[in-house]
Amino acid sequence: MPASGMGGAVEDTSIGEAKALMETNFFGVLRVCHAVLPHMRARGEGLIVNVSSIGGLMGLPFQGLYSASKFALEGLSASLRMEVKPFGIHVVLLEPGDICTSFTSNRRTVRAATDDTSGASVYRERYAAALSRIEADEQGGPPPDVVARALVRIVNRRSPRPRYVVGPFYERIAVWAGRTLPAGLFERILMTYYGV
Repeated sequence: MPASGMGGAVEDTSIGEAKALMETNFFGVLRVCHAVLPHMRARGEGLIVNVSSIGGLMGLPFQGLYSASKFALEGLSASLRMEVKPFGIHVVLLEPGDICTSFTSNRRTVRAATDDTSGASVYRERYAAALSRIEADEQGGPPPDVVARALVRIVNRRSPRPRYVVGPFYERIAVWAGRTLPAGLFERILMTYYGV
């Protein structure tokens, strides 16, 4: 079940569009966890690797609902890790950055961002600028095998770390910067980078 992407302003996103995204990116993962955990507990061991995103570590402009779905997955995984550790089960977050895949071409745009019948979205120009940067970063990113190699390393570790960030160096630095810089400064850096 591949993650689903959605672009557009939070204000322009309908509740139905938000629910559809959460259904895939959050509830789909929750269903898989429900299915495998009883078997893992019975065996006294297991490994769950939930694929989050760098977008689950920082809010990204015009990717608000995507980031929200990944933030939710981050919280779920952190809580689940503590709950199942006594049963010998590891829960790991794999957090890719911009990877060159079909994710870019499969991203859905919220209807209000492109629907001219209800009047142009006040966010249209800023969304277009941000989307241009996002798509360029994704298509210029490393191939998906970097994520596959990280997954192999996780699976082969006896005691994997709770999280693994995978992606271009500057994105891994951005994760560090988001944790250490003052929030207002980091937000201004992101807004400048995405042209918003």
